[in-house]
Amino acid sequence: MNGPFLDDDGPEPLHAGPGRSRRGLLVGVFGGTVLVAVLMVVLLPLVKGSASDQSREVVQVFLAALDKGDNETAYQLLCADERADLSPDGVAGRYLAGDGAGRVVSVADAEVDGEPAQRVRVDWPGAPRTEITVVNDDGPHVCGVTPEG
Repeated sequence: MNGPFLDDDGPEPLHAGPGRSRRGLLVGVFGGTVLVAVLMVVLLPLVKGSASDQSREVVQVFLAALDKGDNETAYQLLCADERADLSPDGVAGRYLAGDGAGRVVSVADAEVDGEPAQRVRVDWPGAPRTEITVVNDDGPHVCGVTPEG
């Protein structure tokens, strides 16, 4: 470079030295993100419970609400198809099979219209056992009942 300089040495370089590679930092950031995503997928069932656990719990809450006469709570636990077909006052007539509270005895995997679901078996005092279908529609929802037999 030519020109008048303020000191005798000439222009100073803009960088103190050659640039460092940040490849390790980028690999670490992306690797950490992937690790967190995998851990979330693995740990989520431990936090929320399995589909069977969720189905058992929603049916227990559903039956307890019906037993206490809380038809509105039971109605909110129904899937969209059942809510469209029933009024809150009609839930007990369709789902209660015996006198007293039903008791969940087992949960089994099933399919409804090609979608995964669970069949929850319920024992009733003085009445035949029924199966309540639970589907995952933004969370577990009760979506039908059939007498077992």
